[in-house]
Amino acid sequence: MNFKKILFVGALACIIASAFAQEIKPYGFVRNYFTYDSHLSKSGTAELYNYLPLDRSLSEAGEDLNAIPTMKWASLTSRLGLDVKGYEYQGFKFSAKIEADFYSGLSGVTGTATFRLRQAYMDIASPKGHKFRLGQSWHPMAADIPDCIALEIGVPFGPFSRSPQLSATWKLSDRFSLLTAGTWQVQYTSAGPEGASANYQKYSMIPELYAGLNYSHEGLTARLGADMLSIRPRVKTATALIDESITTFSLFGYLQYSKGLFRLKAKSVLAQAGEHMNLFGGYGLSSINADGSREYTPTLTSSSWLSISYGKTYKASLFLGYANCLGTLEPLLPAMEGAKYAATSAYDNDAKKDLDTGNYLCKSAYPNLNSAFRIAPTLSWNVGKFFTLALEYQLTAAQYGDYVKLQSADGKISYTCVGLNGLATDNLHWVFNHRIQLMSKFTF
Repeated sequence: MNFKKILFVGALACIIASAFAQEIKPYGFVRNYFTYDSHLSKSGTAELYNYLPLDRSLSEAGEDLNAIPTMKWASLTSRLGLDVKGYEYQGFKFSAKIEADFYSGLSGVTGTATFRLRQAYMDIASPKGHKFRLGQSWHPMAADIPDCIALEIGVPFGPFSRSPQLSATWKLSDRFSLLTAGTWQVQYTSAGPEGASANYQKYSMIPELYAGLNYSHEGLTARLGADMLSIRPRVKTATALIDESITTFSLFGYLQYSKGLFRLKAKSVLAQAGEHMNLFGGYGLSSINADGSREYTPTLTSSSWLSISYGKTYKASLFLGYANCLGTLEPLLPAMEGAKYAATSAYDNDAKKDLDTGNYLCKSAYPNLNSAFRIAPTLSWNVGKFFTLALEYQLTAAQYGDYVKLQSADGKISYTCVGLNGLATDNLHWVFNHRIQLMSKFTF
């Protein structure tokens, strides 16, 4: 088949597909952020995705060397998407979404963003009101977001994750439905001995499982669900295959009430090792078996947020978030015992390098983080459905404990910041970041 025939067949296929589709709708937006921060923070995407202020780094004079103000402007996270609807077969309705944005690829605030996949899924709705989804979409615990303009939309006070999944929403009545899902890690991954990776779930061969009950009636929406994740941090040593795993469970609740121009939202999560959903916490080493395999214990973390908003053309919003670590379910192995167990998110401010904390793993935060809160009021001006100009102030505070330097008899240096209960308690102190953010957004 020559090139002209290939073009003809391709064009014919597009015409036939278009004839069956009732609606193909492109959408997207162009967004700009102008941001001021009073303190250096753990963040990503040109430092727009704000997580928490870094722990203090004190000089000999007692100055915090991380208390450096910064200012950034970036036209990132602009988005393009395509919604396809109108396909039907024997009462079953088919639709699809593919969505991408300019996001990853930067190093700090340097460089330019690359175009990356955000969502890509298909939906099948049955005649009885059930719906099935196959593809990459929001994790069921992360889909409901607060009313704020911040790129991180509530992290680390609520889950944030999009995952390949097979989900089903079963209609039980006009008000109740049951959501079941199996998800896999790709971009948002668990911590482990080799750093953050999707390999730990890949080797477990078990999808992350979710089940939740939904209620919706006259402006009130409520959800209650549970999630289970099983991973294998290691599958072999240098000389043999080993069998080790950790299975964690998380509980989730969400409430939303809307009436007129008023809207209230609230979410709370009790998570075991929720770092794969950008919650803080992780898991640690509790014991080492005779064959070299390890036993693990997760942290238990409580994370909650409340969002209140009023208005349409002129809109005022308030976000409140709080999270704290409740410790590990079982005692940790003392930091100097056993094999090296790296926690790459532990950082030595003096040596400017990562530390071996000996017994604890996390990804989204730091091992010495105890608790955090955020207060964020927002004012926005909305011109129709196509233009928004918004100003947001964020006060984010993190409570840290000090690291303790340990040295074994053979001279090996290690650091620990948590007790055997997984909690940072030594010289607890608060660090604050004040963020002022101006956003413009043109939606099409």
